[in-house]
Amino acid sequence: MAITQALPNSFKKQLLDGDQDFSTAGAGGDKFKLALYVSTATLGAATTSYTTSGEVSASGTGYTTTGLPLVNSGTSVVSTVAFTDFADLSFQNVTLTARGALIYNTSFSNSAVAVLNFGADKTATSGTFTIQFPAFTSSAAIIRIS
Repeated sequence: MAITQALPNSFKKQLLDGDQDFSTAGAGGDKFKLALYVSTATLGAATTSYTTSGEVSASGTGYTTTGLPLVNSGTSVVSTVAFTDFADLSFQNVTLTARGALIYNTSFSNSAVAVLNFGADKTATSGTFTIQFPAFTSSAAIIRIS
């Protein structure tokens, strides 16, 4: 069992089929969430949708199963690279340990968008657990297509 960072194969096909909409939610785009997972979770390129298997347990007032909604940055293209990103996300008043995360589309059958591996267990104890996304640029955004 492992968490392997990837854009799931099903997501790649859904992009080509026009099933994923990364326009900002206020402009009619889809809604996305991020759920946290422990090191024993099995997530990777074959992940097709949100799963409770290996998800971090509910903690304090800041983390509930299914995770929290993400704020989408919209889309852009710079120098032949298309990209999208999300605002940083904080889970407050939590005690938890997570090894990775799943971004998924709640507007399209909870389909998997991206599997994130933190590289090691990350912990918060009676505090804030923050997911810091990279800059919304063609060289750094969390999802880039070139």
